[in-house]
Amino acid sequence: MSQSPEPDSPLAGPDGAGAAVDIAIIGGGVNGCGIARDAAGRGLTVALFEKDDLAQATSSASTKLFHGGLRYLEHYAFRLVREALIEREVLIRNMPHISWPLRFVLPHHEGLRPAWLLRLGLFIYDNLGGRKILPGTRSLDLRRDPLGAPLKERFARGFEYSDAWVQDSQLVVLNARDAADRGAEIRTRTRVETAERRGGLWHLSLVDTETGAESTCTAQALVNAAGPWVEEVIHGRLHQDSADRVRLVRGSHVVVPKLYDHDRAYIFQNADGRIIFAIPYEGRFTLLGTTDVEHEGDPGSPECTDAEAAYLCAAASEYFAEEIRPESIVWRYSGVRPLHDDGAKSASKATRDYVLKRSDEGGEAPLLNIFGGKITTYRKLAEAAVEQLRPWFPEMNGDWTDSAPLPGGDFPWDGIGALRTKLLADYPFLAPEAASRLVRAYGTRAWEMLGEAESAEDLGQEFGAGLTAREVGYLMETQWARTAEDVLWRRSKLGLHVGDEGAAALAAHIAAARLAAPAGPA
Repeated sequence: MSQSPEPDSPLAGPDGAGAAVDIAIIGGGVNGCGIARDAAGRGLTVALFEKDDLAQATSSASTKLFHGGLRYLEHYAFRLVREALIEREVLIRNMPHISWPLRFVLPHHEGLRPAWLLRLGLFIYDNLGGRKILPGTRSLDLRRDPLGAPLKERFARGFEYSDAWVQDSQLVVLNARDAADRGAEIRTRTRVETAERRGGLWHLSLVDTETGAESTCTAQALVNAAGPWVEEVIHGRLHQDSADRVRLVRGSHVVVPKLYDHDRAYIFQNADGRIIFAIPYEGRFTLLGTTDVEHEGDPGSPECTDAEAAYLCAAASEYFAEEIRPESIVWRYSGVRPLHDDGAKSASKATRDYVLKRSDEGGEAPLLNIFGGKITTYRKLAEAAVEQLRPWFPEMNGDWTDSAPLPGGDFPWDGIGALRTKLLADYPFLAPEAASRLVRAYGTRAWEMLGEAESAEDLGQEFGAGLTAREVGYLMETQWARTAEDVLWRRSKLGLHVGDEGAAALAAHIAAARLAAPAGPA
């Protein structure tokens, strides 16, 4: 797919409207890309527009978990938890390179939720979603079990249960990649300036945010999956009336040098009723998160405040024997959750469920606004969203994504070790750590990325942490990467490992590559 519209594309210049696509989508986060993939796989023509990079906002700032939401049971959100628990295993099977099982340790804290209540909640959690591949809960004697070693001695009892890890921004990119492979037009750095109904169609005016070039698109249906900007799009871009409101809740995380050596995560109760996670991260670090704070101001530039960072460090220090000080933080990030405003008194009690609101103006040119949602249920949201548009596309195919792997995920859910072994056999010059990273990033498409390379030299310049010019070129050609930040922080988290000198060299390499070949992914 070219970044510039071709003459027969549904995206045309100011002098031509082009042919209409079935569905135009605003927003390149997990919901927008999930909807694009689902719709394209049903045989619909799709165009998606993202004003920045894919997953640039909320979808790359999560806690990076596929989970049912254990604490939501306290709010009696049984349907939401059940749907999310079922989805965990669907998603693990369909993307085993970027998602895998993760065991969590829940220490019992005297004075907070009683042990019997924790055990009851975990029993429901184990059985509500028809668990098949993930192991169930077990009780722990934390004074004897090695999993208790990093904790303070006063934590004597605990439980271990299952959820799953996911590389969140890569999840978004792979949904976009699969959508494009199925015929969707994916346009990053393209902002929808206005859209209006006219002649039974939506007419979109677009601008390239890098060059200023203008273009247009027409569509039979419009999906507003703009995340934190969903309300701004409704009123400011589409000029529509709507009583629905979005509640912006900031979730912040900090990354510190690793606090323990094993591969389990911890979930800690806090006196304020919230929970935080401590999760092994990128080999050398531990991820702590998250907060729930009402967000004001620009949703595109949220920051983890010093107060939030101190809160996370203090909450974790309540449990870990080693005190965690804010000075030890090596990276912090924050995202804004666009929750549907259900009138809850506090941010932590606001619904995490998704809400779909359709407006069709007497049956013409439908608009579907997407509010809220969890990363774990993005596929179900996408499925439900496309079904909402069936009255306009009665001939489209039925549901299909529950058994379709994402690109590179066409291998058994527990087959990552065998895949790594095969990659090392086929490319013996790779370091074992590099092979592990590549199969986690690309799965079976690691072979496509490495191509006919017979030596490390064949992969070109290295920028640090095993990142080579060959890989950067692949990300630019197939995954819409256009800056060093795209590569280091959204297509990977190599920004934690590549130094300033390597990052500067990478930025120069990408700038030169774009001058030589300005077209984007095909």
